[in-house]
Amino acid sequence: MKILVLNAGSSSIKFSLFHGDQRLAFGLIEKIGEPNSHFEYQAGETKEEQQTSIEDHKQGLQLIVASLCNPKNGVLQHPEELSYVGHRVVHGGESFTEPALITAEVLDAIKACIPLAPLHNPANVLGIEVAQDVFPKAKQIAVFDTAFHQTLPPKAYRYALGETYYQDHQIRRYGFHGTSHRYVATQAAQQLNRPLGELKLITLHLGNGASMAAINQGQSMDTTMGFTPLEGLVMGTRSGDLDPAIPLYLINRLGKTASEVDQILNKQSGFKGMTGSNDLRTILQKADEGDTQAELALEIAVYRIQKYIGAYLAVLGGLDALVFTAGVGEHSAEFRSRIAGNLGHLGIQLDLELNQKNQPNISGPQSLVKTLVIPTNEELQIASECLEFGG
Repeated sequence: MKILVLNAGSSSIKFSLFHGDQRLAFGLIEKIGEPNSHFEYQAGETKEEQQTSIEDHKQGLQLIVASLCNPKNGVLQHPEELSYVGHRVVHGGESFTEPALITAEVLDAIKACIPLAPLHNPANVLGIEVAQDVFPKAKQIAVFDTAFHQTLPPKAYRYALGETYYQDHQIRRYGFHGTSHRYVATQAAQQLNRPLGELKLITLHLGNGASMAAINQGQSMDTTMGFTPLEGLVMGTRSGDLDPAIPLYLINRLGKTASEVDQILNKQSGFKGMTGSNDLRTILQKADEGDTQAELALEIAVYRIQKYIGAYLAVLGGLDALVFTAGVGEHSAEFRSRIAGNLGHLGIQLDLELNQKNQPNISGPQSLVKTLVIPTNEELQIASECLEFGG
């Protein structure tokens, strides 16, 4: 059973083709609508890369199909071989707790969430509509970033605002990166050789965007991102948690517009705002060279993560494993060591040599809590959920 997984952005398309759980091909298109659009495609040892003009998402998807069906290096004989097209959809609101077969009603519900994710859902909708046209016989499945966190209890997802803001305007904690958190939780259970249903986990998705989740018996109980992906951890360009009066101060005292504040908090804060760079490798190097501002930025980010680890230990009532994933979590031994290297009082002990080698299990021999490094694979998770949907 062949599944094409699509992640459509406003000017990009990422794609992976799976046969069951085996990835046959993958690639991306960037700068759609510009004269220097970029296309990458890889199938096995075959790699293709070109600069071309791609007018819109439909033309981009047709280029993807042409590569997948290329007689020389393609992996499909015909587009009708596809059983499913799995779509990453950022926001499903409260409407979706699991994958959904895309019907007119489902598409309308996704569109209704656009005010909650104005930068992402319109592109997701566009990708769906184009894929429906290009692959009319394949079943189109939406997999939602927010769905995994729909198991949060009201005490975790409600804000202390007037009831009308929740009932009439759906203002609540939604959480994001849910597909990644679900995937690494499942993989952690396999690595520990224990049923997911009996585990207490804290998962750390640490990339340019970053979030944590407290997972009990396979269900998300709390997560750091909130109504939007801005809340929570210090990120590449996002501030994370801050006093909610700060935006008002920026507007009322410094004369910033709401749009400018949005840019400041989402694009000009976090590591970039504090150091001028959102590349953690650069920041770690600067800190090693004695840059005090880089060192302070790292300390703030690590302190925030450690506070959430403590909070989630309290929420879960214990912990079986701490799981690092995503670009920074998977590859930065130093950042992992800064976070977990001094948490022995919580039963967390690292093996510094295993950590330096990016081994899957970096727990020290006396550790009461396993510390794991698990590469995330959101595309495979989406493909798996499509298979489960069809099974």
